[in-house]
Amino acid sequence: MATINPYLNFQDNTEEVFNFYKSVFGTEFSGLMRFKDAPGADKMQPGDLQKIMHIALPVGNGVILMGTDMLESQGQVLKPGNNFSLAITPESQQEGIRFFNGLSAGGNVEVPFEKAFWGAYFGMFSDKFGIRWMINYDPGQAK
Repeated sequence: MATINPYLNFQDNTEEVFNFYKSVFGTEFSGLMRFKDAPGADKMQPGDLQKIMHIALPVGNGVILMGTDMLESQGQVLKPGNNFSLAITPESQQEGIRFFNGLSAGGNVEVPFEKAFWGAYFGMFSDKFGIRWMINYDPGQAK
């Protein structure tokens, strides 16, 4: 069965926020990637390289709280409505395609569902109701 987790966006303080959440939930990060680790980092603003590209904190019952820093240098500005997404982890690539195609119909696709540099199939969009979604299927983590 697919899982859905909250994905939070912050402007320059994701690390501070998630260290706070970590202290409250008493768990350890299950993933942390900085923008310096991404392809094309050599073309980024030096001040953005240490910012958080992706962070994951298990909070219980299989729920993972995830987040990122939005980069003003990339034209990303935090505002009500874009400060969170729902992240789906499907059980198969086919299920991911079905969710992506179904939920994005009539919406606005930001990133097509395709193989990403970290090895997973990933896509991101807003549905026709304005809800932001991310779908990430990692064949290496399939059940």
